[in-house]
This record gives sequence, C-alpha cells and structure tokens, in this order.
Amino acid sequence: MSELLALGISHKTAPVALRERLAFTEREASEFALQATASTEVREAVVISTCNRTEVYLVVGGEGGALVNAEGDVLGLLARRAGIRPTELAQEIYSPRNCDAARQLYRVTAGLESMIVGEAEIQGQVRRAHEAAMRAGSTGALSNRLFAAALTTGKRVRTETEIGSSRVSVPSVAVDLALSVLGGLEERHVVILGAGETSELTARALAEQGAGTIFVANRHADRALSLAQRFGGSVVGLDGLPEQLLHADIVLSSTSSPHPIVGREELELVMRQRRERSPPTRSLLLIDIAVPRDIDAGCGELDGVTLYDIDDLQAVVARNLGTRASEIPRAEEIVEEEIQRFARWLGQLEVLPTVSALREHGNALVEQVLAENSGRWEAASPRDLARIEAVARAVMSRLLHEPTIRLRSLSEERGHASLELVRELFGLRDDEPTESVDRAEEQARIAPAQLAEVHDLQRRRQG
Repeated sequence: MSELLALGISHKTAPVALRERLAFTEREASEFALQATASTEVREAVVISTCNRTEVYLVVGGEGGALVNAEGDVLGLLARRAGIRPTELAQEIYSPRNCDAARQLYRVTAGLESMIVGEAEIQGQVRRAHEAAMRAGSTGALSNRLFAAALTTGKRVRTETEIGSSRVSVPSVAVDLALSVLGGLEERHVVILGAGETSELTARALAEQGAGTIFVANRHADRALSLAQRFGGSVVGLDGLPEQLLHADIVLSSTSSPHPIVGREELELVMRQRRERSPPTRSLLLIDIAVPRDIDAGCGELDGVTLYDIDDLQAVVARNLGTRASEIPRAEEIVEEEIQRFARWLGQLEVLPTVSALREHGNALVEQVLAENSGRWEAASPRDLARIEAVARAVMSRLLHEPTIRLRSLSEERGHASLELVRELFGLRDDEPTESVDRAEEQARIAPAQLAEVHDLQRRRQG
C-alpha cells in the first residue's frame, strides 16, 4: 500500500541561511528525486525548490514502518546536502502525511503559503518541478495524480477568487500608478535612477507595458548596462541626469544614496527650461521609492510636477494586501473541496486492493475446504455438489459483505490503521501488482467512498 509524505522548509519555518543551503537547481532537483527513490521504501519523488521553500513530495510503500524509514532516509539526504546533522535539520522541517501532505501542496500551488499571498509565479514553479521529475523518471500514478490535482486547485483559486488580482509589490504599484496618471506608457520617456533589485523589478513591469527606459547610475554601472540590455533601454551616468530630466515623462528612483539626488532648486530650473521648449514638454511624474528619499519633497510643489513617495505607494500595497486577505477564506474553501476529492480517490486507492485481496482469500478458503472434503460425498450427485459449493460461497460472501461495506466507508483518519489491521488479521499479502493503482483509480471514479471530513491538521515534526 502506498502513502504520501512531504518533507520541507519554507520562509515560515527556516531562516534564509538554511534555505539557501537546501536550494536546488532544476537539474539538481531531478537528481535528488532519483536519489530519494533509491531508498527501499520510496517509490516516487518530486522536489520543489524556490527562493522561499524546498519541499520533497514522496510516495512511500512497504511493510509497517515504511513511512518512518523513508522519512529518516530522505531527511539524512537533505541534511547531508545542507552540511548539518539530521537532528538539527529536523528542528526546522515539517513532514505532513497523506491528505495533510496533499493539502500542503495545494496551498503552496494556490499561493496561500507564499510570502506574498496569491503570487502567480508559484503555479509555474510547481508545474516545472513536476515536469522535470517526470522527465527524470521519478514520478508515477500517485504523484502524477497529486500534482495534476494541485495545479487544478491553484487554477480554481485564481479563477474563482480575487486573491491574485491586486498588485502587492511597490515596483508594480509604481508602474500601475504611472499608467493611471498618464493613461499609457508606450512612447513615454522613462528614467530610472538606480540599478538595484527594485530597479530591476520596476524595469520588468515597465517593459511589460511597452515603455523604454533610461538607467541613470554611477555605481553598479555594469549591472545597469546588463539591465538595459535585458529590457531594451540605455545607460547614462549621474552627470547626465539634468539632460534626461528635460525630456522625461516619468522618473522612478530607488537608489541607496544617503542624500537627495534631485533637489527642488535644480528641478525648478529644469522645469523652466521644459516650459520654454517648443512645444513645451509635458508634465513630469516623479515616483520616489527609495529610503532615504532620492527626491526632495519640495519638488512636488512645483508647477507641472507630481510627486509620490514610498509611503504613498505602501498605502496602495496595504489596501491591495487587504483585498487579497479578504479572499483567503474562499481560497481555503476551494482547497478543502479539492482535498475531499483527493481523499476519496486516495481512500479508494488504499481500500480496493485490500477488498480484492480479502475476497480472493475467501474464495481460496472455499476452494480449499471443498477440495479437502471432496472424497466424503461419494453418494452426492453433481447437482448436490453444486449446491454445496454455492452454499459455501454464499456463506463466505455474506460473511465478508459487512466488512467490505465498512472498509469502503472508513474515514481518512481511521482508514490506514483499519486496513493494516485487516491485512494482519487475515494474513493478506502487501505486494499487490502495480496495475492495481490504475484499476483503483478507475474504480474510484465510478464509485467513490463516502469519507468523513478530512481533519485540518498540518504536522510539524518535533526534534
């Protein structure tokens, strides 16, 4: 019988110093998944690795204690990669099982576990992780079903809620603000002060709107040139800023300068020259997302100048985060609906081979008893023998009828332990053929079990 196990760390449970030691490239993730499946108990494996999390999803099979053994083996592999002791890593890792493991993946894919709730990028990351594992040959029927269902859940959440509709990063809000003020960014002259990470995110958002950009930077000139090449812009030094301000429609600033770069007096002179041009240059939009501020607050008082600072933008971000937060309850309802669907399928995946084995065991006993007594009924006619066999099989069928119904209606919480008890009591083999997975999946679609509400618990391993 197969079970699910997830091992992971995230921004919620581990510092970046540990997360970076357990980060995988796509190739490394595929190699680790194959390494995990070399464990006796691990049948399938998929590794998800992003800047905020590393999670390993495992399909485990084998005799009693297989989950514990698999967890220990893979924990050891992760600890070896991180260069720490397994007991130390165990303090930071979470290890949900079965439907709790599925719930974790569903929540991740829906963006509910992201640092910025509702981010869109995570769905693509989950899809690529699964596809890479498939190419490496470390997946199977159960993990493929799990990841397909998780992606369906993520799509439902984004389609049926507004959790991803509002911008929740300062650079994206800055670009949205520019769009709302100017009505469009194509053919607009955009100047970006700085070449750091915030400038990169801003340039990406601007490029999506068709805007060309000029990067102004003295420090990190090489990085500014790299950004300009990626986003179709060009680079000038800080001494070229006054000339750029004469032509700019938008200035977005995000340097680490301790002092203002654009002062009121200098900008007042620039604005006078802009008005004297023929035709006069359009108004100037300044968006300052630096701390300390790059643009003197007095610049916003000049005619033809509109200035927004980081506090203005963060207020918009806070409102948008509030909108996303209000959508979380509905998103979680969708996750639980899909978990119920998966739990029914998983329950049937576990129950059907056991029910089949129990029936086969009963039929074998009937055959055995009939064979043992075949020489005692010399006077019985073929018709009498047929009746005896029919009665024996009817007794067996009625005896197993109620246990079969009970097995099919077990809750997810009780199912595994009850199935283990049935196998032990009747001496059933635990080596069902691999095709039983596909057969169970097909039958689960035809006659799903009625499961009780799946408990809402995410286990956190204690060291």
